[in-house]
Amino acid sequence: MNRCSFCRRSAESVDTLVAGPGVYICDGCVSLSAEAIANKPAGLKRATPLWESLDDEALLAHLPRIEAIRHSVDDDLRPWVGEARNRGISWDRVGASLGMRRQSAWERFS
Repeated sequence: MNRCSFCRRSAESVDTLVAGPGVYICDGCVSLSAEAIANKPAGLKRATPLWESLDDEALLAHLPRIEAIRHSVDDDLRPWVGEARNRGISWDRVGASLGMRRQSAWERFS
């Protein structure tokens, strides 16, 4: 099931879900993003990484959320690799495009 990579709502619970390379974004998150960009304060400096403001317990509590997103991206990547293989693209080329060896790509996606 496809979900928004940002709010995790399913495709069935949003009006529009736009696909990108390994990610999805729903119409609601697009609207929030457009609003944030339109209302950006002048002179806004680059944000510091979130982990700099977290204590150890909060940092550890955040790790499972990131892991869940990684699994979601893997789930989205699997059909793309499958299509590459259906087109006869070798495991060598698939692995190279993902920055891994042929054997690693085969073990992960076969």
